[in-house]
Amino acid sequence: MKKITFLVILLSGFWAMAQEDAWVYFTDKPDAAHYLANPLEMLSQRALDRRTRQNISLDDKDVPISVSYINQVTASAGITVKAKSKWMNALHIRGTVEAIQNLESLTFVDHVQFANATLNTTGRAMRQSQSAVVNKDQEVQVSFGYGSSVNQIQMLKGNLLHQQDFTGNGKIIAVLDAGFPNVNTAQPFQRLLNNNKILGGYDFVNRNANFYTGGTHGTLVLSTIGGYVENQLVGTGPDASYYLFITEDVLDENPVEESYWVEAAEMADSLGVDIINTSLGYFIYNNPNYSYSYANMNGTTAFISRGADTAFSRGMICVVSAGNSGAGPNPNISAPADAINALAVGAVTSDGSYASFSSIGPSFDGRVKPDIMAQGQQAVVSDIFGNIVTANGTSFSSPIISGMVACLWQAFPNKTNVEIMQMIKQSAHLYTTPNNQFGYGIPDFNKAVTNALATPHFSENEFSVYPNPAHSVVNLTLPESYGEVQIFIYNQLGQEIINKEIKKENPSFSVENLQSGIYLYKIKAGNTYKTGKLAVK
Repeated sequence: MKKITFLVILLSGFWAMAQEDAWVYFTDKPDAAHYLANPLEMLSQRALDRRTRQNISLDDKDVPISVSYINQVTASAGITVKAKSKWMNALHIRGTVEAIQNLESLTFVDHVQFANATLNTTGRAMRQSQSAVVNKDQEVQVSFGYGSSVNQIQMLKGNLLHQQDFTGNGKIIAVLDAGFPNVNTAQPFQRLLNNNKILGGYDFVNRNANFYTGGTHGTLVLSTIGGYVENQLVGTGPDASYYLFITEDVLDENPVEESYWVEAAEMADSLGVDIINTSLGYFIYNNPNYSYSYANMNGTTAFISRGADTAFSRGMICVVSAGNSGAGPNPNISAPADAINALAVGAVTSDGSYASFSSIGPSFDGRVKPDIMAQGQQAVVSDIFGNIVTANGTSFSSPIISGMVACLWQAFPNKTNVEIMQMIKQSAHLYTTPNNQFGYGIPDFNKAVTNALATPHFSENEFSVYPNPAHSVVNLTLPESYGEVQIFIYNQLGQEIINKEIKKENPSFSVENLQSGIYLYKIKAGNTYKTGKLAVK
């Protein structure tokens, strides 16, 4: 009995000292007024210009976390700060359960959320322990041999945009990945280097500026967007500019990687990035208590997915790999592909057939996922030595799409991220009949261009929608020549949710029944259209 009692005490001491991961959320940002009055202290001019073009106001999410709050948490006994997020007003911390719970006594702490949901008073449901091998998006199969990248571009009709000199020039893509060794020396990246297209980067895992290191995965991913070897490999966005951020720890599987990703996305935002490519996905962690279930793939649970949606609200487009688990026990999409406003990309073969490994949808709450498809089986890439090889994975279908997004946005620089995403989805071959394997299907970027050019618009000074963001009623200012117009409101799935005739004597309509979020509007008057983004609070 004494031995049993001693064992119980020993185990109790062990669990008390075990390290847990958690997020601590703060109540406010006491410096908000100062930063909002001095926006260049938190965002670059290019970032502010992106907001202006898309009519996106600054808000408290843009304001840095209070340094005083960070210092007090850092000074707390038994707490290590691993990452921080101004968007979430939170820190990712590590410590004992007791030390983490003690933080709730601080007056400026709103709440604490453990990565192990069983330690939260509310949170993710308990799940069974899983010992399966992690099937992350970054795991690829490479076979050496000569290949031509023409198919993965032509499938999307991207070559037709290149022929019109839409090659991504003027757009910035942030690649968030595991590492980028030899990008600074391998031949396929020399064109980017010679033209000063690599703008910089950062290693969030090791907290240093040496981003030409780490796992090899990011090098392969970058090659499908920006690589160039004549007659062998041409990336889909060869003239775009790039930031390279390491957020994936190849030695561990831990939720802190989600927090690294959000940090990198925030830096991308502040630098004025237009597109974020994420060829990573999170579902199962080394500690099974941290792992997700399919029920968590609802767009609002995973820290990284909430971060992706915030990135979208800042005016960027997040292109995300759907995942490689289609043939496994967890066949559905991973985080952040489940994010409501992420452009999740699945994989097809060279002939456009479904690739058996590509993760399927829908999201747990029933949304269409993946959104679109691109070649991910035997995709043509460069390895870290500059050899042109083929590789399999949605890791490559995602960046192939990212490059094309840059080309399309270059063609229509005044379009919002909402409009560009909608143009891409509407061009896909299954847009009217999406399914769980293909989503909306394989997009046709030339069709997206043609459709946009064929649609006449009001001039900007003839038309306005206000207030935006709106709470209950939206007013319209109409051109003098029109007595009535038709208003259409679409959700992020492209579904029509309002169709209303607006007369000049009462040019307004109600949005009281709409949930908070971002919507796409279209005003039709005769053969003339005006489209834009409407935020509902």
